[in-house]
Amino acid sequence: MIAMNEEANLSRTLESVRWADEMIVVDSGSKDRTLEIAQSFGARTSYHAFGGHGEQKNVALDLCTCDWILLLDADEVLTPELQEEIRQTLASEPKYGAYWIPRLNLILGRWMRHGGFYPDHKLRLFRRGSARLSEGVGPHSTPQFEGPRGTLKHDMLHYAYPTMGVYLEHMNRYSTEIAQLLHERGRDSRSLPAFVWNALLNPAATFVYNYVFRLGFLDGREGLLLHLNHSVYIHWKFIKAWWMGQGKPIK
Repeated sequence: MIAMNEEANLSRTLESVRWADEMIVVDSGSKDRTLEIAQSFGARTSYHAFGGHGEQKNVALDLCTCDWILLLDADEVLTPELQEEIRQTLASEPKYGAYWIPRLNLILGRWMRHGGFYPDHKLRLFRRGSARLSEGVGPHSTPQFEGPRGTLKHDMLHYAYPTMGVYLEHMNRYSTEIAQLLHERGRDSRSLPAFVWNALLNPAATFVYNYVFRLGFLDGREGLLLHLNHSVYIHWKFIKAWWMGQGKPIK
């Protein structure tokens, strides 16, 4: 995994993979107890200046020495059922070279089971050397694997945004990162039709699709807040890209 100031999450995550043959944590300059906690679990730690999510995770992959790799974020936890499923899958010759894992997200204090947020399948278990992450594509890069993939049954828990403050901070930071990529690719909504679609209609359409047609309303008040703010996040990333296209800094 990669980490940066993750002392609030790291013990919970590493405890769920304590049975692994090795644990690798690539740190990008934590100022809290992240390294101390990682080393207390026997993890091998390494420093690498942050150059992007995909690049950082590839650095971690290159440090692994075992035949199979489980790629985790510091706020993700394997349930006991998933731990046992992974051990059983790898105990004999696995049928596939990579596996999707369903992820259950905790957002604003509620586990989200609707609105397109579950099952949030992530390709995280694969043979060493068989997958790499794309670099320069923002915070949600997915390992690229060629060939058939299997799907595990049990959930990985993602303590994504337990509070509103954490959620808004992440959305602000991530939208800026994505806006920079959009701007670099010339997608900064310079024409009026593109601006109207990207900054206004697309966020509204996303809310209706996820909240109504994908049953996000079944997740209660927290689901409403999630889908409203997710639409705001889409609005942010496009208006930030447009702002950058005017030659103006975000900060």
